[in-house]
Amino acid sequence: MTTTPTTRRGGARSRRGGEPVILPPAPVASNATRQMALSLNDDSLALPPRHVLPGVVHIANWLGADEQRRLAVDFRDWALPPAGLRHPRVPTGHLMSVQSVCLGWHWFPYVYTRTADDTDGAPVKPLPESLIQLAREAVAAAYGANSAEAIAYAPDAAIVNLYPEDARLGLHQDGEEPSDAPVVTISLGDTCTFRLAGVDRRVGPFTDIMMGSGDLLVFGRENRRIFHGVPKVFPDTAPEGLGLPRGRLSITLRETGLS
Repeated sequence: MTTTPTTRRGGARSRRGGEPVILPPAPVASNATRQMALSLNDDSLALPPRHVLPGVVHIANWLGADEQRRLAVDFRDWALPPAGLRHPRVPTGHLMSVQSVCLGWHWFPYVYTRTADDTDGAPVKPLPESLIQLAREAVAAAYGANSAEAIAYAPDAAIVNLYPEDARLGLHQDGEEPSDAPVVTISLGDTCTFRLAGVDRRVGPFTDIMMGSGDLLVFGRENRRIFHGVPKVFPDTAPEGLGLPRGRLSITLRETGLS
């Protein structure tokens, strides 16, 4: 087993493990459109990059319909045991409301390992080459193909979180990784409020971003360690035909800098 303590709580962990989750079957396609829901477009209608804060870039509609559906199908495979989907548990014993599965490196509060030590102890699933390439394209879209970040980016871990409709994620830093490379987040399913605070504060004033299905957010440079969270998921705002459970799915890719 390879264990890498994080900067938070010196690598403290709960003596109790996470709680495994079994996904419900994929929903059957329906001709009826839910109130507030949108249809998936056949082509990407990506908007120009929006520089929200220094080093923080939001691109709405970055992924088209086919790519979103493919990721939704892939997620169902990633979620299966061994080393499958679970509610992580923080060191105090509290279960997080999000459901999470990891690729490349397994993360649970607050330790990186190569095995799912908070559930079945199985080896973590590999990070697919398709996700590595997608993350590199994301950094190029945010900072430019010739930027230092895009040229050097080598993600080696993904944390994939499913937010049921009542799930939240408190303000926190992605501060465990030695690497200063950007963080890439792709949002699928229901729209959420993605909240940013500051590098040295988790209180307001806040910068809130509405992230819809197919949206991309990249944060790095001077704001790589910015406090961020998801205080709200808006039910029934996902596009029809995506194939996900109700709620929001986030795929967050990182270059950890771990050996």
